[in-house]
Amino acid sequence: MSQAPILVDAATLARHRARARRLPGHAEAMFLHRVALSDLQERLVEVNRSFTRPAIVTAFPEIWREVVADARLVPDGETLDLEPGGHDLVIHAMGLHWANDPLGQLIQCRRALAPDGLFLGVLPGGRSLQELRSSLAEAEVGLTGGLSPRVLPMAEIRDLGGLLQRAGFALPVADGFLQTVSYPSMPALMADLRAMGETNALAARMKRFTARRLLQAAADVYAAGFGGRDGRIPVTFELIFLTGWAPHESQQVPLRPGSAKARLADALRVPERPLPEGG
Repeated sequence: MSQAPILVDAATLARHRARARRLPGHAEAMFLHRVALSDLQERLVEVNRSFTRPAIVTAFPEIWREVVADARLVPDGETLDLEPGGHDLVIHAMGLHWANDPLGQLIQCRRALAPDGLFLGVLPGGRSLQELRSSLAEAEVGLTGGLSPRVLPMAEIRDLGGLLQRAGFALPVADGFLQTVSYPSMPALMADLRAMGETNALAARMKRFTARRLLQAAADVYAAGFGGRDGRIPVTFELIFLTGWAPHESQQVPLRPGSAKARLADALRVPERPLPEGG
């Protein structure tokens, strides 16, 4: 079996996360985790099932421990410390985008589930930081004539749905939404990304500090291309949610491989809400 390519420098990622916890703005910067947590809690309410052996895979247990009572908290390393068949719920919380082998992570989560156990995952998707990515690229090409890896590439929702199927989940669904936040400037955004632990940890990144003139050029491109009349800049975050079940004979017949068109109501195994009259 071929080994997954090394995209992320795990040691650097760990240092960035440790640094983030020490920064004074860390609690406020983790707003995206809180948005994701709130949405996952609503999904668990919809399922209307009591989970007695939950596990949560996360680099930030201080935030995610409140999702489910008495959950086992597991670091999001490449090899997950999960007992095969030992859990009726596994949540992978805001770390899958940093995995060198996301399919391997999903397979480990599926194997950790007892039959008819539920998997829920949430991660930033491919449209996250699209304005920043574009501005850095345009500025760097303009100054140097080339590009270097600066923003983590993130998966598209269709690709993640396919990974759920390849990992062996029943009733797989990937869905998501966009969250737009405004900042006074690009440096303010970069400060928040540091406080989130989400700065560049790519293995192929440049191993020196980014030149100040490049950052200024990127900030100018960002403001000119995306800035509002109030002088603030918009930042897009995409949150993608993954839902799947460990196979069990009581479940619906799965769709043909590659279709990935199950409804979220089916995936959560709840009745679909009727539309209001006149809607």
